[in-house]
Amino acid sequence: MAGTRRRSLLRLAGGGASMAAILATGRTPALAQQRTVHWLKWVDFVPASDALLRGELLPEAERALGIRIVLETANGNDLQPRVSAAIRSGAGPDLVMAFNEQTYLYAGGAVDLTDLAHSVAQAEGGLYAYARTMCSTGGRFMAMPWAVIGNMIAYRRSWFEEVGATSFPGTWADYRDVARKLKARGRPIGQTLGHTLGDSPSFTYPYLWSWGGMEVDTAGKVVLNSSATLESVKFMQGFWKDACDERGLAWDDTGNNRAFLSQSISATLNGASIYIETLRRPERYRTADGTPMNRDILHAPLPAGPAGRFGMHLLQSNMLMKYSKNQEAAKDFLKWIHAEKNFERWFVSQKGFSTPCTETWEGHAAWTDDPVMTPFKAAAKLGQAPGRAGPPDAKAAEALSKYVISDMYSKAVQGMPAEQAVKGAEDRLKKIYG
Repeated sequence: MAGTRRRSLLRLAGGGASMAAILATGRTPALAQQRTVHWLKWVDFVPASDALLRGELLPEAERALGIRIVLETANGNDLQPRVSAAIRSGAGPDLVMAFNEQTYLYAGGAVDLTDLAHSVAQAEGGLYAYARTMCSTGGRFMAMPWAVIGNMIAYRRSWFEEVGATSFPGTWADYRDVARKLKARGRPIGQTLGHTLGDSPSFTYPYLWSWGGMEVDTAGKVVLNSSATLESVKFMQGFWKDACDERGLAWDDTGNNRAFLSQSISATLNGASIYIETLRRPERYRTADGTPMNRDILHAPLPAGPAGRFGMHLLQSNMLMKYSKNQEAAKDFLKWIHAEKNFERWFVSQKGFSTPCTETWEGHAAWTDDPVMTPFKAAAKLGQAPGRAGPPDAKAAEALSKYVISDMYSKAVQGMPAEQAVKGAEDRLKKIYG
């Protein structure tokens, strides 16, 4: 067998002195090697989409590009430690999924994807500013925008109507009044303030902004300790006691899904995954009278505070790492998956859970086929970046990844005086911002 392999390699290499060099390396000649791209992404909250990637899209990409694609999925909270470790060791997945401003933390280790981003933007009506600011700095794209996971409040329409709310409350004060009545009936609001990348910051940041609080000003000076922030914390203390399921304090991004689907909470801030799950299994999720639960779910944006209404949505992007030995193959794959005909198949499988980052998709039939999903189509257009009102940057990303804002509210609802909770968060931000 060894002799046969040797003769085959000799024929491939043309024999001669070059053969000695090839045999010394112990490697097959590049001509016979297949390019491989290792893609690390989160476990999708819409299982059908990961199934589509594995079963159809990635095999098609492999055939079209002549490469091998290894898809690895992990819990979203586990991705950041994986990326950090890979950069330190200089080895790991070629493509890694990043969330929000994590891109700024790893910008120095990422390949420039500006040409691809501009190409997709030009073909699809332009990139939303939210995606552009999260994925580029100084005109350089350190990541390729993938999608925005819109966050809206999923709520049980009939239960709200039973306590007199024929539409979703428009202000935090009104929401507290309605939720107090719901909790009295054993149907509280479900919300996490824990260390989880999606639901916790997507709730606490817009809540802070709606009261007029900000982490930093436009010059990057920490201004968190304000009367507006203090009022927001004091209101949250009462809201938590009056309206919320206090067991949800440390839920991860799946805890509220399970609570809603088990009918132990009446509303929660979430992506559309709860509703999509009830569509997928209508026979399993039914109301008390046997009606499919999906007919009793609506979506609404977070209420308005004294300073207005805000939203922060989870932006996903893919970074191509400089340590990768398969950069050209990875770029070819990104170009292929972002081609409109290919990306559309993935987008349709999401059923509105994800909003594309370019404007052309606003007119897609997915948003009108199911009116319950229509509120999500504006997520990428209206999202605000952590670090408001300062620029999105590595400092804002660090504050987000350390859960400074979420911890401020979490400590307060667990009994810490509001003034102390705000001062502690301010001190943490000053250490980050300098």
